[in-house]
Amino acid sequence: MKNDISRRRFIHTTAALPALGLIDSTASRAQSTHARSQVFRVNGCPVHDGQLRHVGMDALLHLLSSNGTKFYQTAAGGELNGPNGLIAADDVVVLKVNAQWKCRGGTNTDMLRGLIQRILQHPDGFKGEVVIFENGQNRPASFDGMHNDGNKSEYKPFPELEGKVMVNAEQQDLLTIDYLTGTVFAGKPVSSFLMDPYANVWIDGGDHKTNGYRRVGEAGTPCVSYPCFTTARGNRIELKEGRWTGSGYARNLKLIHCAVLKDHSGDIGMTGALKIVYGTLSMSDGTSAKRHYVDLGSQCAKMWTQVRVPDLNILDCLWVSYGSMTVDKAHVSGCIGYPPAITSRQNILLAGHDPIAMDYHANKHILLPLGGNSAASHDPDNNARLVSVYKQAQDTINEAGGIRGQKVQAGDDNIQVIAADALHQTAAKAWEAYG
Repeated sequence: MKNDISRRRFIHTTAALPALGLIDSTASRAQSTHARSQVFRVNGCPVHDGQLRHVGMDALLHLLSSNGTKFYQTAAGGELNGPNGLIAADDVVVLKVNAQWKCRGGTNTDMLRGLIQRILQHPDGFKGEVVIFENGQNRPASFDGMHNDGNKSEYKPFPELEGKVMVNAEQQDLLTIDYLTGTVFAGKPVSSFLMDPYANVWIDGGDHKTNGYRRVGEAGTPCVSYPCFTTARGNRIELKEGRWTGSGYARNLKLIHCAVLKDHSGDIGMTGALKIVYGTLSMSDGTSAKRHYVDLGSQCAKMWTQVRVPDLNILDCLWVSYGSMTVDKAHVSGCIGYPPAITSRQNILLAGHDPIAMDYHANKHILLPLGGNSAASHDPDNNARLVSVYKQAQDTINEAGGIRGQKVQAGDDNIQVIAADALHQTAAKAWEAYG
């Protein structure tokens, strides 16, 4: 019965995708003279059932693997395995999440749990560390999911949240990042690090002990910066250089961006795979006003060109906060992930290496169709400000050589979307095999 349902749902979903422009065959674009950016899309992620594995995440990893991006770096045989895989058994893996906002405004923790579980199940036995990382820039960021800001923030119109836990998960009052590290993965090499207390601590290149930030460029200019911190298991992470060993830098540091797709206040329209780096650098350098938002595109791009290229970008579109509204005369943006009236379950996951292509596709084909009073700002072809942000980022990254030699780009003609349904029979067999 399970396989039969999977086949019916897969056939129904994928049959509809070409009409929506979501699956592009290479043959149909034979006239193209340049390589298109690939965006991997999993549709129909089922409502999570509370297990360690996440069906949608598993399907996404299998979709990537079947198209050349193996998840595990290993000589062992297996669908997700390859000698050039993303994650080695001794890697320190930093998972950069969105946790500045709560409710549906943060990265889905069901999905995050599934990703961590797969890392821990490395076929060679995982000997490294998984570190969940965020800098909330001293806004209402937390890993405990608790609303305890005295109604002084953007959540002020919603006093019903005060003193309550509310995260982006099926169990909204339970599955916080603290719960993941302290309960779900207790005793496992899984930790978290919130950089907020150190956002205004500046250190030099010879300091390998202090938790703080290093600038890239001259102080007082809109330069980017990167975090340096020591994890719960004693791994010294200096994001630009790698893992400090005491005498040099090891290369076994991996970075995976785990962003959430959502509306953003103002004319920039949305936040997603590109802007997640604003929770990696420090805004406490006196130039945040210019960074917000005159140089947004180029500043985000410099985190790729001057600090570190993530090994993978994942864009969580399971729940999407798509609009804004006025509550008690206060404007409420979808970036905070509340109230439920401006959020929508979409059950989609995206992945790729080009953040501009991912955001363009997510804007045009997921966020924009949801409508709402912010819809015009989500149009990546006609919102002049959003077009400018993408152009800034594209020019900055491409002038520096692109990402792994591949140009970043926007526009449907420049993007190949490789899509699958989460309940494809092949993926179902893989879930059974991997437990």
